[in-house]
This record gives sequence, structure tokens and C-alpha cells, in this order.
Amino acid sequence: MNLHEFQGKQILSGYGVSVPLGIVADSPAKAIEAAKEIQKKTGSDRWAVKAQIHAGGRGKGGGVKIAKSLEEVEQFADEILGMMLVTPQTSAEGKLVRRLLIEQNIYYPGPAKVEEYYVSILLNRATGRNMIMYSPRGGMDIEKVAEETPEQIFHEEIDPKVGLQAFQARQIAFNLGLSGTSFKEMQKFIRALYNAYEGSDASLFEINPVIKAADDRVYAADAKVSIDNNSLFRHGEIAEMRDLNEEDPIEVEASRFDLNYVKLDGNVGCMVNGAGLAMATMDLIKMYGGEPANFLDVGGTANAKRVEEAFRIILKDPNVKAILVNIFGGIVRCDRVAQGIVDAYQNIGEINVPIIVRLQGTNAKEGKELIDQSGLKVFSAIKLEDAASLVNEVLN
Repeated sequence: MNLHEFQGKQILSGYGVSVPLGIVADSPAKAIEAAKEIQKKTGSDRWAVKAQIHAGGRGKGGGVKIAKSLEEVEQFADEILGMMLVTPQTSAEGKLVRRLLIEQNIYYPGPAKVEEYYVSILLNRATGRNMIMYSPRGGMDIEKVAEETPEQIFHEEIDPKVGLQAFQARQIAFNLGLSGTSFKEMQKFIRALYNAYEGSDASLFEINPVIKAADDRVYAADAKVSIDNNSLFRHGEIAEMRDLNEEDPIEVEASRFDLNYVKLDGNVGCMVNGAGLAMATMDLIKMYGGEPANFLDVGGTANAKRVEEAFRIILKDPNVKAILVNIFGGIVRCDRVAQGIVDAYQNIGEINVPIIVRLQGTNAKEGKELIDQSGLKVFSAIKLEDAASLVNEVLN
């Protein structure tokens, strides 16, 4: 589950990570109130006005502005709220901005130079260990840094038996070129950040940039946070942060029926049980000239009702020109899936796209008989290759 920047910073702050003072606003008037409150508490006479959407690169799309007066706070808030913000991480249509984060200025004057760094924590799937990835070249696309100057990307892998060690925090601060007070501050920052990552069961923390301010204090100037969905049962306060407005409505509906659905850009709807089989099915569709329109895993305990809802969800995509159902009956019974297909035809009404069905495993014979006796216009296949080939035929 992705979080907004202000939500991620709430979590970070709870673990002792230094973040700028920020207040959320959903109108220009509230933005001015927030700016005045921040000025009262910090003395800041400049403010960051930040669009809150689930996407990075907001500054490139005009979603982040630095206001030098209260008038500019109001002006920028009026410009950003309600805009369809397009960034490198959104669709061409962009995302509607409903909220802003008004933050104190942390680029304030002082005896030292302000520096920007990149720090992220994620799972290294190759080793099965958490990894801190960091660079002295923060504030820009880390992909570009990795491509042009890979020597500026550093890693620290964390042994799960002992956790983050003090020497690793020191190594990170050293590789970032810090010394003196900022050297100590960065170590504290890294330890608190890692504690927040583990404590919240996150799958990603990306802080870009991490700011060393002019007084050597270290701040998380931004926060991209993703939480492992499987852990939300023990983080009720985080689960409540879910913003359904930022998610695809069809994916939200699918989650209500315990369907794992991800919309894609193709024209062949897929209904499969098991993520691995779903990926293989999508690969074969592609090999035979089709384009998958979705990833949809009905799970190992699918019943007729869930299969019917899966059909409804697939058919909401106007780009779908054919549907491939590929079920291997292990835990799930093929006759239940077949009954769901029949029910979907009867309850949804006329389905104007061809359906190709491949059932194998538990009660596959009974499932095929159910479909054959229903009188439905469904194409059957035994082998997966034959099913994918049939998809190509009906599309052409």
C-alpha cells in the first residue's frame, strides 16, 4: 500500500526521524493558515507547497513550489489544487490533486553548505536481506545517477540476525562525505530510518533528498513509503491511511472480493488461479500475438460467486476483446469455476466477447460438462498453448 508524503513523514517522525514541520491543506485558505502556523512555530518565512499524490517527480510537473510570501502560498495553492498533475510516474492523464502539504523551509542560512543525499531501504530479493541504498548525489533521478556514475551508488546489506550495526551507520555517513556534527546526525538519522522501516513493515522507504541543513541538522525532505499489504492486519493505524482516490477504481473493487487484479494496456482479459500460472499465461498470450489486458488471480479458494465477480471486473475494461480463463484445479475445483462462468453469462446478460476456457485438474471433466451443457459460446482447450492460439484466432 502506497502512502502520501505527509503520511510517510508521520510514520518517520514517530520513530525519531527528523522531518520538516508540515501541515496538510485542501484549500488556499487553509494553506495560508498552515503557513502562518508554521511561521509561528519555526520562524520560517518561506514555505514548500507540495501536491500530495501517489507519484514521484511532482516537482517536474509543477506540483512543488517554493513560496516566498503568504500571497505566493495562496497563489500556488490555488494553482496546484484541482490540477491534473502529470509526472514521469503517472499516466498521460495525470492524477487529480486534492490535498497539499505546506512545509517549513529547511534551506535556511547558516554556517555550513546545504547538501542533498539519496537514501532508500528495500528488500534485496537476490539475497533475502534488507538493503540500504544511498548516494551523495541526491535530489535527482537515482536511475540517471546509476547509469551515468554508478560509482556514486552505495549499498549496505543488513544481516537479519543482528540488524543494522553501528559500524554500518558510520560507513554510510563516511561514504556521504560527512564529518563533525553532521557525521553524527546522519548516523542517528539512518538508525531511526531503519527502525521505522522495520517497525512499520514497509516494503520501501525512499528519501530523496535527505537534506543536511546549514546548521548540520539532517532532515527527510521527501518520503516515498510503501507498506507490505500482508502486514496491515497488525497496523490498523496505517491501514486507515489508505487513500482509495489514488487507486484504480476497478482494482479497489477487485480487492473487496479478494481478487488480485492489476489493469494493463492490452486487449485479452485473463482469469487465472495462482500468480505463477497467471504470469505464464500472460507470457503465452504475448507470444501468440495478443496483449494481456490485466493480471487477475482468483486465488486457490475461488467459488462460483468470485468467478462471476471476476468476469464483471474484466468486462469493465472497454479494451477487452477476448477473455482467457486458465484454471488448474488443485485446491480450487474446476466445476466451481465452470459454474461461475455459467452464472456470469446468466446474470450479467449478453457477453459480446469470445471466451476461451482451459480447465485442468480437480473435477476438470465435470467442469467441461457444465459448460458444454450450458449452450454457451465458449471455446475449450486442453493445452495452454492451444488456448493462447485460440485467443489469437478469435481476435483476428
